[in-house]
Amino acid sequence: MRAPMLFIAASLAVVAAAHAGSGAPVPLRVVGDGIPEPLAGLAGDPARGRAIVVDRQRGLCLLCHTGPFPEQRFQGTLAPSLAGAGTRWTVAQLRLRVADSRAIDPATIMPSYHRADGLARVAKPFEGRPILDAQQVEDVIAFLATLQDKEGPKR
Repeated sequence: MRAPMLFIAASLAVVAAAHAGSGAPVPLRVVGDGIPEPLAGLAGDPARGRAIVVDRQRGLCLLCHTGPFPEQRFQGTLAPSLAGAGTRWTVAQLRLRVADSRAIDPATIMPSYHRADGLARVAKPFEGRPILDAQQVEDVIAFLATLQDKEGPKR
């Protein structure tokens, strides 16, 4: 892994751990290449999800991704653009990518936002806690599903 990618991966781990969600993650029921049912049966809120995506302390998405966020400076270029995410992937596929990205690609630098087991170098206060709780994951998914084209969310 190149040095900049190691730095980014380490940065993601440190900041994400500092803002870990509350409680233990809920069990994930993966079917094929997605998680078809909302985590804990929760409905997501796109506005809250957008806030998490652009928050450089909580979601950290824009560290690696770019997207239709004109007010956000310094967006990443290491990962696919989030523009059109709701067209490229189903809600079930998005949910798996956010909740446990390592289930798709074990070598990814993207954190598994709703996983707490099998992780390395986690500070003691954050062991057993996911980065995002089930509600926050569903909020992010609800927002990403609105990104139907490169211009931004569809209402």
